[in-house]
Amino acid sequence: MSEQSASSSSTHLLNQYEALRREEYELFVELIQTLSQVDGADPALIDQVRDALFHADHPYLLVMVGPFSSGKSTLLNALLGQARLLPVGPTPTTDKITFVRYGEQHERVSSGGGVDTVFLPSPLLRHVSVVDTPGLESIFKHHEQETRRFLHRCDTVFMVMLATQAMSLTSLNALNILKTYGKRIIILLNQADLLTSEEQQTVLTYVHEQSKDRLGYLPEVWLVSGKQGVQAGTGENRDATLWKQSGIDNIERYISEQLSDVVRLKTKLLTPLQIAENASQSTLMVLQSRQSVLDGYQGISTNIQKQIKSQRGAFDGVVEDYHDKISIAFGDATLRGSEAIRERFHISQGLVAVLRGTLEIFRLGGLLRPTVRAAFERRHVFDPLDRLDEYVDSLSATLEGYDMRDIGDLVKYGRERIAQLPKVLQDKVIGEVAPPIHYDRSYLLNQRATLMNIEDQARDSEIERLDSILQNTVVYMAIFELTLFALLSILSTVQVANPSEAIVGLLLLLVITMLLGMLAIPLRGWMLERVYTQRMQTIQRDYWATLQTALQAQIDYGTRLRSNSVLPLTRLIDAQFSTQSEQVTRLQGLQQKMSNLEKSLNNFGKRPLFANLGGS
Repeated sequence: MSEQSASSSSTHLLNQYEALRREEYELFVELIQTLSQVDGADPALIDQVRDALFHADHPYLLVMVGPFSSGKSTLLNALLGQARLLPVGPTPTTDKITFVRYGEQHERVSSGGGVDTVFLPSPLLRHVSVVDTPGLESIFKHHEQETRRFLHRCDTVFMVMLATQAMSLTSLNALNILKTYGKRIIILLNQADLLTSEEQQTVLTYVHEQSKDRLGYLPEVWLVSGKQGVQAGTGENRDATLWKQSGIDNIERYISEQLSDVVRLKTKLLTPLQIAENASQSTLMVLQSRQSVLDGYQGISTNIQKQIKSQRGAFDGVVEDYHDKISIAFGDATLRGSEAIRERFHISQGLVAVLRGTLEIFRLGGLLRPTVRAAFERRHVFDPLDRLDEYVDSLSATLEGYDMRDIGDLVKYGRERIAQLPKVLQDKVIGEVAPPIHYDRSYLLNQRATLMNIEDQARDSEIERLDSILQNTVVYMAIFELTLFALLSILSTVQVANPSEAIVGLLLLLVITMLLGMLAIPLRGWMLERVYTQRMQTIQRDYWATLQTALQAQIDYGTRLRSNSVLPLTRLIDAQFSTQSEQVTRLQGLQQKMSNLEKSLNNFGKRPLFANLGGS
């Protein structure tokens, strides 16, 4: 491949890497925002994802872990050709995580938080950075915690253990922890120079067997000697034979040869992606666990709404009962009124009506003036309507009683459900599930004046109208009858003076007409009775429509009181269910994006199948 072609390929590789790195960065920013919004999300996971944001900016990261005095620092000193770079000794000497990176000059900088950074102008560090960690079982308790906290950032882990103490309980526990991080692990058996060839083979076999039985996988195992590595020296003076015997040449070759540009760049993006995937999956599992709990509590909100709906439905029977009572009251008043009208307009009242009408004509009607009011009062027509106010008061009290009873039951139910919520949800309840301090009765009370006006229409206006009609009827009837009587008297005189069959026939017609005229009273009464009945029915409908409007407002108010009494609980459940459903959806979407990014990374650096075809 020509230099121009190699340069073009390298440029394409870097451009591809930068595009993937930018995509990963944006994905991590979105993931951090989502995780930060999840209640109870592990802060350590969020910190890991934040740290992963900057992971790709660092070279490939190798981390040394293992028990103290297992030779981690010695191995790193030998690898980097600096015998005194990191302190060594028979007692724990590494009390910080030491980050060794490339620098133009040798210097140590304290980064805080138990981490030091050593800069070294070593060619090897142009490709990788290496980390020395405190001992896993160090007497300084925080060392192990610091080591574990740092592990998520590494790309390859070198697990160092003494060949004479291989696979101790501490080492096995550490390997199990490392396994959960999903890192590539290489076991370094240090001080292998103290063993014979047969002993070395025995140790290797033992480590492989223990790994398979206790860990369920077989990591790579290398025999090394930090002491020989240091003794081999560096540069042109290095003893090549001793260096190879130390086994550290395997580490050097691993860095120089196996970690090619493609592998290194790909791993630099895959490692933080794996961190993000682990954080996302862990948080998603927490959310899904909570969601399953909320699914059960979602039924609480639904149950409460059903109870409220059922309780409101119970009002239908109450309202219907009072509707029947009011209908009966109006019906009774209408029946009594009809009887009073029939009494006053009965055919037997014909002659009396003529007499009364005659007196009215001569302004003497006050003596025997016929009135419907007297008949209505005698029959107590409107006594049934006196019960209407009692019904309205009773209905108001009944609705209030239902409301307070049902609210009490809902409050008790709501408090019991809150007590069963997880503590993290109980702390989120805003407000108190409690009955109302005040009950508003104004919805029905405000309509009392209107209802009384409607009652008055049935009482006074109807009587006055009927009295007026009755008075006019008897006057007209009196005029009619008196007119006929006058004609009859004149014709009778003529008949006596000049008898004639024609006059007799006319006299007979006048008599019949006078008798038929007497039927005007019951006929008019029948017509008035029908009109009265229809008008009372109209008044009843107006009364009930007005009352029903107030009732609906009162019932709506009671329904709101029920909902508001348990609103802190239902609002919490609905909000949490909605929020967590949204968070689950977002995390699942992010996981899909991470999966797609992982596929792209696995294809990173691969040339298309026919890339070399079509040109010379």
